[in-house]
Amino acid sequence: TPTFPPPPVETENTLLEPTDHTQLITVMAGETFDLVVPSYPSTGYHWDIVPELDANLVEFAEQNYFADQPVAPGSGGMEVWTFRAVNAGDTTIVLGYYPPGNETDPEETVTFSIHVE
Repeated sequence: TPTFPPPPVETENTLLEPTDHTQLITVMAGETFDLVVPSYPSTGYHWDIVPELDANLVEFAEQNYFADQPVAPGSGGMEVWTFRAVNAGDTTIVLGYYPPGNETDPEETVTFSIHVE
């Protein structure tokens, strides 16, 4: 009788967890790293980088949004901000959570400490 491989094991969808801003993030120069923050774009609020990034040490790469499942009115998700470590040193990245129609005064800020080796 022929033998068949066992069926693949279904793994649960790994939910994104917010990055712990109280922990130092250590990366190697040349590597990318992600900062994950909870987001509710349907409310009109949005995250953005509070200037200025230390361009000698880190640079912004991309930003993506992942909706919670199932998607429902008013439900949120996670924003993933990807940065590239450029040179060795210590810096911070501040993300601000801006209310609708306000580009200057974030309602909340989160500061991440970054160590580039």
